[in-house]
Parts: sequence; C-alpha cells; structure tokens
Amino acid sequence: MNPTATLSPPEVAERVATTIDGLFATIDGWRDRLQAHLESDAAPTAASLDPVVEASAVPALAADGLITGSGFVASPGLLSDAHWHLAWWLGGAAGIRRLATIDDPSNDQFRDYTTLEWWRFPARTGARHLTGPYVDYVCTDDYTVTITTPVLVRGALLGVVGMDVLVDRLERELLPLLRASGVPIAVVNASGRIVTATDSRREPGSMLRLDGLAEALAPLREAEPPRVEARLPGGAEVLACGDTSLALVVGL
Repeated sequence: MNPTATLSPPEVAERVATTIDGLFATIDGWRDRLQAHLESDAAPTAASLDPVVEASAVPALAADGLITGSGFVASPGLLSDAHWHLAWWLGGAAGIRRLATIDDPSNDQFRDYTTLEWWRFPARTGARHLTGPYVDYVCTDDYTVTITTPVLVRGALLGVVGMDVLVDRLERELLPLLRASGVPIAVVNASGRIVTATDSRREPGSMLRLDGLAEALAPLREAEPPRVEARLPGGAEVLACGDTSLALVVGL
C-alpha cells in the first residue's frame, strides 16, 4: 500500500476484515479436515487424532508470521484415552513445540477450558469467535487474540479448532491501515476492548469507554453479527469490520 494514500473509514474496515478473514479461512480449512476425520472414526482417540491436528497446525505456524499457536481442543469425554485433551502447538524463536497441559482435574493447576470465552461462544452459538485481546498466561504471557471455530459432527460439538495471534504482530499489520485514514481511529472487539489504535495512549487490551459504545457493539456479540454502522452521542462513528466481530471507532 502507498504510505501516502488516504483510506476512508469504510475502506479501512474492509481491509481490517480482509486480514482477519484470511485467518478465519485457515481455521475453516482445519475444521473441515477434522470433521471429515471424526465422521469416519467411530471411536476417536488422542493417538489417532493428534497427527491429523499436527498436520495442519505445525505447517501454519511455520508459514504464517501472525500465528503463534494453533490446534484442537476436544470436548470432554470425546476421546477414550484422554477425557480432557488439548492438541496445541506453539511457535517461537526456539522453534515449534507442543504445549504441555495438565489434564487431571485433581491437580491444583488443572483448568476447565470449557469455562473460557474462546470455548463458550462457539459452543453456545455454533459460530466462530475472536476472543481478546487478553494476556494469555498459558501459552504466550503476552497480549493475544484467540480465534476459534466449532467442530461439529451431526450437530454434536466435538471440540474447537483455533489459533493464537500476538497482538503486537497484529498491530504491525493493522496500524498502517488505521494511520492511512488520517483521523483518530481504533479497532475494538465486541466488548469494546482495544486491539490497536492510532493514539498510543489507548493501549491494546484496555477498554474504550465512550457513551453509547456498548450498545452500538452489542450486535457483534451475536452468532451472525449484522453490519454495524452507528454514530455515538459524542460524535464518534462505529463501523463493523465485516463479520469478524471487530469494529472501527472513528473520530474518538
């Protein structure tokens, strides 16, 4: 993109959506392969499933600089050899490694992943979801967004497939687009939490608190978010970034 070009806010929203849609498309492909495998496997096990997950997750970590974690999280009880199971890989300067997890509920460090937003929303709606930014103390110890989509076979939730993206990497992709608008602008999630903003004082992960913003963003928390275009009482404009569950707040 020409760094001197000026983009209108709708053009910025479209380009942000294009960036996120590429990530969505990647995990949609993983989901399709996992669903096909699980449809043909009447008694899935971690031993049989993990190589299928690894075949998608590891190449993506090696090929896409935005992705820092990827894999599959199974519905409790799906696998006969692992009641709780995460098949998740992490990328970093030291190479690609599998995430070590604690799957024994009697262990003090065990965490029920079905209580977490990246699981709850796809489980409730049957739709993909973008969680964050949040500090991911399990995988990265840094601000992260997690994108997940449900794996469904004959209507039953068998797990979620997804990826982690570091916010600082996502910022490097999105900030040039925002700055090309020539106006103060921020990308927020459906809860009003900032992903990135042209104003450096508005840090990723912080809440953007503007009168009327929560109400304007409410449709983005639906399973199939409609296109959002709203004007806040203070004059800022809210524009959905496609169906990514992200929005621009313009002129804040």
